[in-house]
Amino acid sequence: MKKILRISGIFLALLLAINSVNATEVAFVDLVKVVNTSKQVKMLKEEQNAKAKEILAFIDKARKDVAKTTDIEKKKKLDEKYHNEFLAKKENLDKDYNKKFEEIEKTISKVIESLAKEKGYDLVISKGFVLYGTDDITDDVIKALK
Repeated sequence: MKKILRISGIFLALLLAINSVNATEVAFVDLVKVVNTSKQVKMLKEEQNAKAKEILAFIDKARKDVAKTTDIEKKKKLDEKYHNEFLAKKENLDKDYNKKFEEIEKTISKVIESLAKEKGYDLVISKGFVLYGTDDITDDVIKALK
């Protein structure tokens, strides 16, 4: 009996949620398209690629240095030193990328919020959750980001 009441309660909550959504203005945004067309994201990717090339050059140099060393103990220490330096460089690269990408995400969210208010939308959802209907404001977001 408790299961039936619980399921009925969930069903009722879903119906109420659907009814409240019907009373609101709803739009959707294709976030994948927004991110893929973003100049900021393209610049970030180019920056990351340049930094990745620097790390690859570092790895190449490290391998050559380790290969030149004949003493086994020195070789192990040198290998460990380069390995630790590589990990630090990679961690810094990842942190920098994540920080900058979060800033881009915040900018995109602010633009979406601003457009939603300007156009009178109460709710904006991601395209992946839309099965049918509602307004697509993706192109407006892309234009506003430029």
